[in-house]
Amino acid sequence: MNFFVRTRQKFSKIITGLFKKKQMRIGIYGPPNAGKTTLSNRIVRDWTGDAIGPVSEIPHETRRARRKEGVKISDEKGNSINIDIVDTPGVTTKIDYKEFLEYGIEQDEAVVRAREATEGVAEAMHWLREDIDGVIYMLDSTQDPFIQVNIMLVGIIESRDLPVIIVANKNDLPDASSARIKSAFPQHPVISISGLEGNNVEELYEKMIEYFG
Repeated sequence: MNFFVRTRQKFSKIITGLFKKKQMRIGIYGPPNAGKTTLSNRIVRDWTGDAIGPVSEIPHETRRARRKEGVKISDEKGNSINIDIVDTPGVTTKIDYKEFLEYGIEQDEAVVRAREATEGVAEAMHWLREDIDGVIYMLDSTQDPFIQVNIMLVGIIESRDLPVIIVANKNDLPDASSARIKSAFPQHPVISISGLEGNNVEELYEKMIEYFG
């Protein structure tokens, strides 16, 4: 093999490496207690048998972003995606330590949790602006979606031109309404699920393959 052929092959490998598509990082975002970690655990457990973190009714239980790499999701047609799942802290415009006191947590610990939660929100926003390639935006479908944090976050996602799927979670509850969420964000696909019960998660997986593939 002459020098020019070897050089051309080496150059070709370098160019291929530069333009090779990286594994997508999919961030699960939304306000506190929307069910982000519950869904993260379900996705990771369904496809790897593992879990990503503990779930609690206490707000801001997730106070640091947690990442599970190499999650492969596939469908019956043979389509698949390989992604990293990033479970992020609940984003809100105000965190008050008094929120934690209502759950029987002592004041000193409540203050620490509030500080950690505030830092976690800043970290989640950094991920969104720098390191996330696609978003699953979680909403509690029993709650009003027209709140400041939702409008703000979806606006940031759109400004980065990221693919986003809106998930209307908790459809196992009697007062859930995915229609309310669809009316709030008609420009994006809305999938109604129960992360806890597993209702309709197959449709979500299919949409993830379509949007993040």
